[in-house]
Amino acid sequence: MLVFRDLIGPLLILAAAWAMPSVVKPTVPFGVRVPAERAHDPLIEEQRRIYRWWVGTAGIVLVLSGLVLSLVTQQILVSPIITVALLGVVAPGYVHARATIRSAKQREEWFQGKRQVTVTDTKRHTEPTPFPWLWALPAVLLLAATVVYGAVRYPDMPATLVLHFNASGQPDHEAAKSLSSVFGVVFLQTGLTALFLGLAYALPRLKPDLDPTRPRSSADQHRRFTSGMARALLVLAACLNVSLGLASWQIWRGAADFPTLPVVLPTLLGAAGLLVFGLRYGQSGNKLPTGEEPANDATERDDDRYWKLGLFYVNRDDRAVWVPKRFGIGWTVNLGNPVAVAASVLLIAACIALPALVR
Repeated sequence: MLVFRDLIGPLLILAAAWAMPSVVKPTVPFGVRVPAERAHDPLIEEQRRIYRWWVGTAGIVLVLSGLVLSLVTQQILVSPIITVALLGVVAPGYVHARATIRSAKQREEWFQGKRQVTVTDTKRHTEPTPFPWLWALPAVLLLAATVVYGAVRYPDMPATLVLHFNASGQPDHEAAKSLSSVFGVVFLQTGLTALFLGLAYALPRLKPDLDPTRPRSSADQHRRFTSGMARALLVLAACLNVSLGLASWQIWRGAADFPTLPVVLPTLLGAAGLLVFGLRYGQSGNKLPTGEEPANDATERDDDRYWKLGLFYVNRDDRAVWVPKRFGIGWTVNLGNPVAVAASVLLIAACIALPALVR
């Protein structure tokens, strides 16, 4: 059980990294914008194969090494060590593929003579996708059930509660019973639920990355993608609330130890569901079937100069706070927008502060 707990996270990361070239839009392989007719160029296909071979082979070796290390040492640090090592495997594979494609693009002038166009979908403001209230109910009801159960159990809880357990599941911090000590994890649960509800509401209104060669069908794909992503995030929120509810229950019953697998498993299942969603839909819905559109000579604008390493978007002239990722699923912040930077700093600060406050 301990081995399963230690390795399921790295296995999910490895699977996501290996599959990512098939998930992203074909016109931005490894973060490089290319014309649609070059999306399946032999050079690009070769880089995809090399990347997958490298990440798959080196990643499996790392995970197997982690399995042996976990069996021998029984140390909880195995999982984070393997996770960091996996990032060290993915990074050079990505950088090599990106550099090779970018060099060929510049050398052969792939965008020379192309009519570069940017299109958008104004309906995302005037006719946004309805909020999926039914999908939000499980997360909200689980939160409410946790609050009610805690309130009912409050009088019978021990006078001293174990508020924190180390990575091995052993208690390392206690506190006298109070509203803050009893409901600290619930406060975190409430904040995360509100965050996911807000994200689900905002997604249909965020800036899309549409294909000017087929504007209507790509806009339809994007709308279906944001709708599906909202539902997937709400499922993940429900899974998180199961995990955090179990964590609160462990604290409230005065447990002397903390079995981590039952607590983290629901969240890992939610993360796996998000990965399955990405594989099925593709970034911005590029894998979803659509109808045919009349051909035109437009192509997507070559905006590589705004993307640092194909991962970080910096454009001071773009008012958008969030933009679709080039290598990954979902959105990333526009680091050229002061509002985006400030919001990111506040979010990171909250993520650091909340666990400390709960502890």
